[in-house]
Amino acid sequence: MSFYQWYELTHAALSPVRAAADVTRLYYRNPLNPMTHTSIGRGAAAMMEMFERVTRRYGKPEFGIDSTLVGAVRVPVREEVVWERTFCRLLRFAKSVPARMDAGPKLLIVAPMSGHYATLLRGTVEAMLPNHDVYITDWVDARMVPINQGTFDLDDYIDYMQNILHFLGGDTHVMAVCQPSVPVLAAVSLMEARNDPYVPITMTLMGGPIDTRVNPTAVNRLAQERDIDWFRRNVIMKVPFPHPGMMREVYPGFLQLTGFMSMNLDRHMAAHRDLFTHLVKGDGDSAEKHREFYDEYLAVMDLTAEFYLQTVDQVFIRHALPKGEMMHRGNPVDPSAIRNVALMTVEGENDDISGIGQTKAAHRLCSNLPDDMRVHYEQPKVGHYGVFNGSRFRAEIAPRISDFIRTHSGRFARRPAASSGGAHRATGRGNGRSSAKHNGGAARAARHEADV
Repeated sequence: MSFYQWYELTHAALSPVRAAADVTRLYYRNPLNPMTHTSIGRGAAAMMEMFERVTRRYGKPEFGIDSTLVGAVRVPVREEVVWERTFCRLLRFAKSVPARMDAGPKLLIVAPMSGHYATLLRGTVEAMLPNHDVYITDWVDARMVPINQGTFDLDDYIDYMQNILHFLGGDTHVMAVCQPSVPVLAAVSLMEARNDPYVPITMTLMGGPIDTRVNPTAVNRLAQERDIDWFRRNVIMKVPFPHPGMMREVYPGFLQLTGFMSMNLDRHMAAHRDLFTHLVKGDGDSAEKHREFYDEYLAVMDLTAEFYLQTVDQVFIRHALPKGEMMHRGNPVDPSAIRNVALMTVEGENDDISGIGQTKAAHRLCSNLPDDMRVHYEQPKVGHYGVFNGSRFRAEIAPRISDFIRTHSGRFARRPAASSGGAHRATGRGNGRSSAKHNGGAARAARHEADV
């Protein structure tokens, strides 16, 4: 019996105990119960909530963004699925702006496919939404995809990026957060090499592992100390019954979460002790902040084994991209081909996932890009999460990105017309559907996109 099956059986076996704990918690929270107003009652309710939370499986959260400010006007926001494939949905946060107002430059946010759901970037979306027409990749949990729907690896990821950029049209700006920095840079490099008219206007890479040989972190050193067969033997498992993806080989989300939390175990233990204290003292606001963060942080998804292993091998073990050895379906990935896409890189001073300089390395690889089309920014006093979320992101990083995007938006109108053979029919696997109900070049681009 695999470890994944043991995990599922343990979770199922604890279900009655979790239900009993929840009933007990409600009993001691009932205002009509005299014990509710005593320290013993509050302590019992706090213990029951702690038990239920640490043994719960957290489902996929919702973005829950229903409005935003455009200028001084609050406008409704509607979440739409505008493009879909087997392993990814493209969401648009459509703003109902008055006709006299501009929705802003089109911005594609590429969420990391590294364990957490795209909703981890809720704060990123909220910060960029007032000034931009925002789209985001919503990756699908691999355990929910039946095995007969095919595989998904790093090459497919790069194909998806090209397909999405074709769908959105050439007036798009792309922002890659963490892990997708490599496939996004690869996709843009391939598109530039063939003079694809649908390359984005700008590309922002944030806290990404472009060259993990620079200031290696604990995550990077772990990959260097093991070969790819070790990862295949120790972290790849088959999805058990009753999930739709039964028998698919995956890197399980619960293993990823264990790795995330072990890197800062003392901090997580202290946070849960604080939660218990807040519950006993009746500090509802502080307890709610804890719940909101951990409801998001503890919600994880499985990754396909082929994507995980190929990423570990090419990005963290062989360093294929910075060495000039990365290939995509037989074609070399050469970032020096990028000449028309302005590049911005963002790093955090205290990033313990992607060390200082790992993302900045993209500038060295994009050697033919003019100096006036490149920007690097290092944010003081933030870790990895702070690069794309939190108060410093909202106050200092997001405005710089918006300024960079608007500075280069005018170049779209000055681009030379592409030849008739310039558009590339990028490929990808799986069946899907797309909507052409948005503006810009989407309908035109959709005709160039392969039906997959």
